[in-house]
Amino acid sequence: MASHAPNSVENRPGVGIRAIGRHLPERVVTNAELAQRLPTTDRWIRERIGIEKRRFSAPDEWSSDLGAKALTDACRQLGLSVGEIDLVVCSTYTPDHMLPNTASAIMRKVGMSATPGFDVNSGGCPGAVFALDVGVKYVASGRYPRVAVVLTDVGTKLFDPEDRTVGVIFGDAAACYILEPTRPGTGVGEVLLRSDPAHYTSVYAAREARTDREGRPKKSAFGDNFITMRGSDIKEFVLGVVPEFMREFVQKAGLDLDDIDFFALHQANRNLVHGILDALGQPRHKTLTNIERVGNTSGASVPLVLREAVEQGRLRAGQLALLTAFGGGLNYGAALVRWCGAEDFVTHRA
Repeated sequence: MASHAPNSVENRPGVGIRAIGRHLPERVVTNAELAQRLPTTDRWIRERIGIEKRRFSAPDEWSSDLGAKALTDACRQLGLSVGEIDLVVCSTYTPDHMLPNTASAIMRKVGMSATPGFDVNSGGCPGAVFALDVGVKYVASGRYPRVAVVLTDVGTKLFDPEDRTVGVIFGDAAACYILEPTRPGTGVGEVLLRSDPAHYTSVYAAREARTDREGRPKKSAFGDNFITMRGSDIKEFVLGVVPEFMREFVQKAGLDLDDIDFFALHQANRNLVHGILDALGQPRHKTLTNIERVGNTSGASVPLVLREAVEQGRLRAGQLALLTAFGGGLNYGAALVRWCGAEDFVTHRA
């Protein structure tokens, strides 16, 4: 039973998502193009994964470039200058450099100075919830009332050019949550994070020398670093663990699945997204997919879905959204969000 004490969650200021910025690279890569160099077909990709096309970053375009444009887009929506951001949290598994952090590269490119920033690596795709939770806690502390959480990855730069498994799935993109204080009872509510390290190698990027069929060295844009994914492991985990995790999470929050107005699910595979909703006994119209147009965009996946839902009128102020993300680690997390309207946000500057 929920507590109604003065310090209960219901009486504390909330933290809401004020805006979601996005950026997609210009280059569109179709299934037909991939089929010219990989052992696959357009029909196989559409039927097995649900993707028709995806975006690839340009050779000189890195995580900070996409992230800077997503952050700029988010600020533009609110009429903010980048100097009005109090903290930048960047979630990426494809940092521009091992040192320093990609948040600093993003802030440099947008012209920020004296603003703190750091990176979070929660396994790529789970960052949509893990990094969001980090940002929420900083806003809730009162020290950083406006936080930008940037989700940006250029996973296509980690491809082994002969690996069909990852080559047909991932696309590059960036998204940016702007988080601000809200009135009590609105915004991001319960969050649950979990890890299953026994499946550490289900999806990972590792340093390893590889050669092609003729013995010549292969390189990714990150040199000897390549992403590897065991598709069967991911499918078994997503359909075997994720639905029950979501059900348990919602029940512990004192809700029923029918109380959820919109499910924002990581776009790992369109069939898996639909499989999760089917396993929960929820209608597919309570979600949407964009994987068919942009591929699996890793950490940016869930916020991109949320932005489209808002733009299409599928998610409105006062409605309840369940965000669920999963990926490397295996890490997985869920967050309940009471979607906010402009009137829900608390002015924090004179």
